[in-house]
Amino acid sequence: MLSVTEARERILSCFQAAEEETLPLNDCANRILAADVPAPHDLPLFDNSSMDGFAVRSADASLLTLSVVADIPAGSVPMVALTRGQAARIMTGAQLPDGADAVIPVEDTDFNSREAGTSAPKTVSFTKNIMQGDNVRARGVDLHAGDVVLQKGRKLKPQDLGLLAMLGFANVKVHKKPRVALLSSGDELVEVDAVLTAGKIHDSNSYALAALMQQAGAEVIRLGVAKDTRSSVEGLLQQAVAQNVDLIVTSAGVSVGAFDFIKEVIESNGRLDFWRVNMRPGKPVVFGEYHGTPFIGLPGNPVSAFVGLEVFVRPTLEKLSGQLDGNRRTVKVRCDEEIESDGRESYLRARIRDENGVHFATLTGPQGSGNLLSLVQADALLIIPAGVKCVPVGQEVEAILL
Repeated sequence: MLSVTEARERILSCFQAAEEETLPLNDCANRILAADVPAPHDLPLFDNSSMDGFAVRSADASLLTLSVVADIPAGSVPMVALTRGQAARIMTGAQLPDGADAVIPVEDTDFNSREAGTSAPKTVSFTKNIMQGDNVRARGVDLHAGDVVLQKGRKLKPQDLGLLAMLGFANVKVHKKPRVALLSSGDELVEVDAVLTAGKIHDSNSYALAALMQQAGAEVIRLGVAKDTRSSVEGLLQQAVAQNVDLIVTSAGVSVGAFDFIKEVIESNGRLDFWRVNMRPGKPVVFGEYHGTPFIGLPGNPVSAFVGLEVFVRPTLEKLSGQLDGNRRTVKVRCDEEIESDGRESYLRARIRDENGVHFATLTGPQGSGNLLSLVQADALLIIPAGVKCVPVGQEVEAILL
């Protein structure tokens, strides 16, 4: 049986980043950059004021009263050059006039009017000391032309979009979203709005798994539920292939039950790379391809499917989407209680609390693969390494943050 690491590496080796596309900046939130972004110019482009006040020469610090020779609003080009004894009223963000190297905030002067439309005074007096560079944002203080400001493989955050806009990028080259076909399997499954009858349960996996994959940046095509017949399974898998997706993901139907047909259909119409993984929950994980389309089959129990997606599908989608730093964030935590395991690599639901910078973890309750409430109550999955059957109180383990 494969280890988790071996299985994940075998899956990831079969994928590469999706093709590139150029999108309007407004459509690029959370998309993955396909190329480095060099700055086309300095930021700021010119020396400008960080305050409403008066642009001055620091060499005039000994002069307590200056003549005001210009009024400079933001967006205008100064038409004067300051000489000894001169100042210019200036607004936040406005370009400094030649000769000026400092700004006195209006509140540090004898000119206290803040009403819009008020004319600049003829003179201005001040008492605070002036130093070169005071309240001035110098050209290039943020970045210089040619600097790589955002690197290939980065997921674009809101602040990244702001920087790109500031640099004048109306369109951005990103990787296409991975397209995933998702289907569930089982005669017992009915839609969420159906009335439950004897032996039936609502299909929960398709909702949780679709949301997880969308969170990871994928476009998800939900194909519904396959009945426990070979023909039904083949029919939905054929629909998936026809959608020209990058990956097919299924839940249930991959074990050894008399009505579990997915593994058999994959073997008959493609290639089965591996079937079981040494992990808990979620041992029956299938990887292969169906008519040339990569396939990952997850177990049917809700927690097993969730964990399988986090451990195998999420990193696959991150690689497909072009992320270079896509590893799920993990932390070291200390166990608040003794934890028993069966020797497989285990992913246990837990809550984390912080005490003076040290993380402590407590299991959220029953750890059965059908106990979805304990997953809802968890904010982390504790990773108990393979071969470990008992973790004593206070021992440190790794945890995936949910």
